[in-house]
Amino acid sequence: MLKRLFLLAATGALLAMPVAAQPDVAASYPSRSVRVIVTVPAGGGVDSVTRIFADKLQRRLGQSFVVENQAGAGGNVGASTVYGAAPDGYTLMSSQPAPLTTNIALYKKLSFDPAALEPVVIMSRFPNVLLVRKDFPAKTAAEFIAYAKANPGKLNYGSQGIGTTSHLTTELFMSLTGTKMVHVPYKGTAPALNDLMAGQVDFIFMELSSAVRLHQGGNARILAVATDKRLDSLADIPTMIEAGVPGFVSDTWNALSAPPKTPAPIVGKLNAAVNDIIGAPETKKQFEELNLLPAGGSPAEMAKFVKEETRRWTEVIRRAGIQPE
Repeated sequence: MLKRLFLLAATGALLAMPVAAQPDVAASYPSRSVRVIVTVPAGGGVDSVTRIFADKLQRRLGQSFVVENQAGAGGNVGASTVYGAAPDGYTLMSSQPAPLTTNIALYKKLSFDPAALEPVVIMSRFPNVLLVRKDFPAKTAAEFIAYAKANPGKLNYGSQGIGTTSHLTTELFMSLTGTKMVHVPYKGTAPALNDLMAGQVDFIFMELSSAVRLHQGGNARILAVATDKRLDSLADIPTMIEAGVPGFVSDTWNALSAPPKTPAPIVGKLNAAVNDIIGAPETKKQFEELNLLPAGGSPAEMAKFVKEETRRWTEVIRRAGIQPE
């Protein structure tokens, strides 16, 4: 009996030793280049923000953070690559909300599990605005709503693709205003805005960072912001709530995720680095120039937020009757 107890105690001690003696996997991370898979094409706000952080992470952590655009299927292509990568911190995903939140309701089958991806941090937020072609008849947001109600099915709107924030924001708008417009999906921000400037589509709900230059240059017009209060940078532009659409709030964001089972110390090191970067004066200045809002927070806070956003926009998808592809 004593011998058996001794063996059990010795076995327990041996099992405990590797845990106690386990080296800090984050201490030497990163020791080589890190791939950052961006799930949208080069050119829009998500891509621009990713490149800002990649440069600053390289300077802070001493290794290259190489940005690689893998767009397609609403972000699913890039997300699938990251999902199948080794959980060692050397492949990361920078994405728009879709692959983490809405695509699970928009596609019959995904090659990855969004809930299994490790949340690292939300890097930035992009206020959405109502952007119309420069010669659109309505000159104010209230006039736009009245025009849309008087012309059901006659207006067409662009988006960055099916299930993207620009698409679902318009679906939310239509459900709240009782209007009906025609959807014209594009593969990313740049082609959608090119056709808006060319007059091929009437409007788009777009992140401010991509829309403001067109507005300032007279190539398109911002009629309203989809925030709960006016933005300091566009103090003369009303919110959609002020224009008569109660509860209409929509923004998009840019998040960093890692493959499933990436060690918590590595996730934590990346999270701390990004939060430090967000708080740096240089970053704050860049954000102001790009009309971005800082985010940050812990991996747990990101996980909670993603879960809430998934529930919120899944309800919009179901109410709109959008069928999975």
